Amino acid sequence: MMEMSYQDRSELISVILPVYNCERTIEEAVSSVLRQTYKNIELIIVDDASTDNTLQICRSLAEKDSRIRILTNQANCGALESRFLGIGETGGDWIAFIDADDLWDHKKIEKQLALRDKTKCDLVFTASAFLDEKGEKYNWILHVPGEVTFKRLLKQNIISNSSVLVRKESYIKYSPDLKKAKDLAEDFACWLNMLRAGLTACGIDEPLITYRVTKGSRSGNKMIAARLNMNTYKCIGLGFFARIYYQACYAVNGIKKYSHIRLRG
Repeated sequence: MMEMSYQDRSELISVILPVYNCERTIEEAVSSVLRQTYKNIELIIVDDASTDNTLQICRSLAEKDSRIRILTNQANCGALESRFLGIGETGGDWIAFIDADDLWDHKKIEKQLALRDKTKCDLVFTASAFLDEKGEKYNWILHVPGEVTFKRLLKQNIISNSSVLVRKESYIKYSPDLKKAKDLAEDFACWLNMLRAGLTACGIDEPLITYRVTKGSRSGNKMIAARLNMNTYKCIGLGFFARIYYQACYAVNGIKKYSHIRLRG
């Protein structure tokens, strides 16, 4: 009997996309989700009280594809709360995230499902490519290992939020409390909590997502990023000297990373 292709499988994959004032990039991000070779997906867009044309663009896109659903926040509450609002409306047991200025390769979900089924892992992430603000690609890829351990991840968060395919139950269980999350690198905290609990995260060393580097997305706010990281280390229970050590490792890896993707003028 011929094996069923991933395009034909009935498993629903739920994609959550929080949006806020992203009228310039939202249509491209949505298109990259809808053109996946794996077709059985739902895309839940959560508009976080945008003040530009983002919501109107999303509604127009939803009229053309029944897989899109739109939720709206009455007031701006941030990406994490928006993601959890979206998760509450999902029908799939496995979820994926994408940010409004990121792009997916058309085979992302298909390849992640294949690796998940082969390894039985709890989270699949991928390598990343990068675009500048003009849409030109950088000649560099953030490579990832076939599997990442808790100690390895402490030194650098190589699990990009827009690259993950993760079991919904696990994401909910290991995410930090929403009240505390605003003072943390919340996605980083979730992945660390998962790995410390013995769950597994496997990587595909192909740039199946493309991350857009902008003035707002860079760690131009290095002091804030460092503070969030230190808070995250403390939240997961690292002692003072361990926090200093891993923050130093994180900083060195960050310098190496951004030496390849400096903002272009």
